[in-house]
Amino acid sequence: MAGRLGIIACAGALPPALAEADPAAFVAGFEGIETRFAPDRITLFRLEKMGGLVKALKAEGVTRLVLAGALTRPRLDPKALDTTTMMLAPKVMSALNAGDDGLLRVIVEFFEKKGFEVLGAHQVRPDLTAPAGLIAGPAPDKKALADIARGAQILSTLSPLDLGQGCVVAGGLCLGIETLQGTDALIDFVARTPDRLRRAPATLVKAPKAGQDLRIDMPAIGPKTIASAQAAGLATIALAAGRVLLLEREATLAAAREAGITIYGADI
Repeated sequence: MAGRLGIIACAGALPPALAEADPAAFVAGFEGIETRFAPDRITLFRLEKMGGLVKALKAEGVTRLVLAGALTRPRLDPKALDTTTMMLAPKVMSALNAGDDGLLRVIVEFFEKKGFEVLGAHQVRPDLTAPAGLIAGPAPDKKALADIARGAQILSTLSPLDLGQGCVVAGGLCLGIETLQGTDALIDFVARTPDRLRRAPATLVKAPKAGQDLRIDMPAIGPKTIASAQAAGLATIALAAGRVLLLEREATLAAAREAGITIYGADI
């Protein structure tokens, strides 16, 4: 029989969605990191006290662990580090210089060495991932499908550089790529692109990088993505089927339909 699920919850809608699927899950968070949980539903720890977090997880019978939500790059108080965090800190600092993927691998490795099975959000809630085919809005035409293919090619080429998980294409031309600032910043940049540079309605393509550990860093979109896309004049949002999360699904799809934006699950 599988042991208790633990959720390390950071910002956003994903952690509460996981907790809904398993009401008995133990929910842990970090002081100073925003969460959507009521105070009596989450136990907070300091980032500098990872040893205390591990002890609490084991005391609560947690054997399976999922890390969910947005966590800004940590700033640790060296004077507050416990022994466990002190031993981890050099690896974290080194990984920060190697990009997000390197940092995520260090975190996963840390919890696995402590005896936890690290799961992805998609393993706890498979229904949150984008299905293949038309998800919302009008069916994509040939031009949109061509831009989706072009976007997939761009992301595949950039994947080894660990830059981001999205790009925007219009008429075969790349209007922007996602970088450390995230998808919203990409869409905002595209919104400021002059109309004369757009050959066709623009398409956002989202897909994980090659070799990316989806247990801890699966791309996602939500209602805010739709609002930003509408403001930027995007016509289509293409998601790698089965490998991108649809957060706040009903609200996201309703917003897309109202805006006339296509959401499409592509084989990327």
